Amino acid sequence: MQIFRTHKKGFLSLLLVIFFLVVFFLPSPSPEKSANQTFEEYLQNWFVEDVSSNPLNLHYTLADPSSYGITMTNFQLNSSQDTSVIYKNRLDILYNIPSEQLSDANQLTQQILCLAYETELEADAYLLLNEVLSPSLGIQAQLPILLAEYTFREEEDIQNYLRMLSSVYSYFEDILAFEQEKALQGTFMSDTTATRIIEQCSAFIANPENNYLDSIFHSNLDALEHLTEKKKTTYQALHTKLIQTQIIPAYQMLIDRLTELKGSGKNENGLYYYPNGTKYYEYLLKSNCGLYESVSDIQNRLLQQMEQDLLTSEEIITRNPAALENYSTAETDYTQSPQQILETLQQTLLQDFPPISNVNYEVKYVHEDLEEYLSPAFYLTPPIDTLSPNTIYINGNEELKGIHLFTTLAHEGFPGHLYQTIYFSSCNPTPIRQLLNFSGYVEGWATYVESYAYSYYDNNSDISRLNQINQSMNLCILSFLDTKIHYDGWTLSETSAYLDYFSITDPAIHQEIFQTIIESPSNYVKYYVGSLHFADLREQIKLQMGENFSLSEFHKKILEIGPCQFPILEREVQKYFLPD
Repeated sequence: MQIFRTHKKGFLSLLLVIFFLVVFFLPSPSPEKSANQTFEEYLQNWFVEDVSSNPLNLHYTLADPSSYGITMTNFQLNSSQDTSVIYKNRLDILYNIPSEQLSDANQLTQQILCLAYETELEADAYLLLNEVLSPSLGIQAQLPILLAEYTFREEEDIQNYLRMLSSVYSYFEDILAFEQEKALQGTFMSDTTATRIIEQCSAFIANPENNYLDSIFHSNLDALEHLTEKKKTTYQALHTKLIQTQIIPAYQMLIDRLTELKGSGKNENGLYYYPNGTKYYEYLLKSNCGLYESVSDIQNRLLQQMEQDLLTSEEIITRNPAALENYSTAETDYTQSPQQILETLQQTLLQDFPPISNVNYEVKYVHEDLEEYLSPAFYLTPPIDTLSPNTIYINGNEELKGIHLFTTLAHEGFPGHLYQTIYFSSCNPTPIRQLLNFSGYVEGWATYVESYAYSYYDNNSDISRLNQINQSMNLCILSFLDTKIHYDGWTLSETSAYLDYFSITDPAIHQEIFQTIIESPSNYVKYYVGSLHFADLREQIKLQMGENFSLSEFHKKILEIGPCQFPILEREVQKYFLPD
């Protein structure tokens, strides 16, 4: 499950992987039952186990856990569990259910789960290369956002939230024990990364008497009209106490321990320089991105796209020099509000995407205390049992406007994350599929549909086309650098030389790009290479179907299949449109 669907940053994926699963052994179902019944019982049981493994995970997934027979008694945050036994146990079960006796939908789920569990078992060999802390995508950076966005549906939610706060210190202790082991084994983070995390933590607790979590909690309590003022005062006092006795000390402990461990890290460069680092990177491409082709194939595809974008931009500028001169006007020459833009997108997307039933949604601006820490925009996914509320948040600190606001809202809203989430849910998938985290599909889809938003912006003018190419080139360069830094061992000097070639010459920008890629391997790849897979599949089907090709039908099939690994997606699409 993904809580946030973000714009250009992959928020929360790592946190949910760490929270994912506890070990359960299931009794064998009755032999009289059909293969479909047996399989679906396993899926239901696994869903309940997985979603119950952590109270934070449960709260964001289900509005009414009792409807699934779930009663939570443990509200403590827990650190990473050894999931290898779970995956092996489940694979044994999956392998022994005959596929030919399953419905088409169940066969697809079986294939997705088998590949997912097989992939995750590869991680056992690279455990100490995993990193749960990083300046922007690490647990310590995302936990405050998760807590700040925690929805209070009932008074019980407030109580459960406060119980979770009481476990933060011990939760961080477990994380630091893992970091200590990494230091002993020579895989601890670089001093540069440690310093950036320390600075991020220090900023979070810089004003301990007025932490933003406390002010946001107060605002959330005020919104609960059914709560008496006396109870609000009591809960606010308890929250303030927990901030002072749990949250602030936990972050100070993290600062102190990381400071002590500085100097343990031996590598200031990418994964290439760790033992088995390239193998781990290959695993990340599969696990994080759903990509199973070779790194060299990915690099060749990126180079091909760069060449294509450069040739297209040269053709536009040669034919219409004024387009380049007026390129920046697309940033300001648009006056629709975010709500109006989303309404426009809902109507315009009907040209190329299947319709969905009316969906209620709301556009909000993030709390001013969170602006420094959040991406330009994000979509907060609703619980799967209510599919509401659907909320798109805009970061007012980013000053999004013009074409950038338009395409950002397409990424987060229609036909991006919100649209894709609601459409797939309308297909009534088995709940466990909505827990699985296939970021390559999810972020790749949102990045892919942005290209349509550029053409919708002003009827695909040369100016909007140049803006789209610029966006494509930026992501392409960053994705290519990701592969070169982590798989081929490029250092800062090689990275700088490559960026110089594209007239990106500021050494400070070189350093920031290099460091960001080191701290978040495969992050850019899931956005951009994921989007290329959708585009390539579209062109392949279009070429073979000719005049019988329907873009809306193509997108409809993609959405019906839903989030999964790209080899499975591509096979299913080809089988549907190009049967033998």
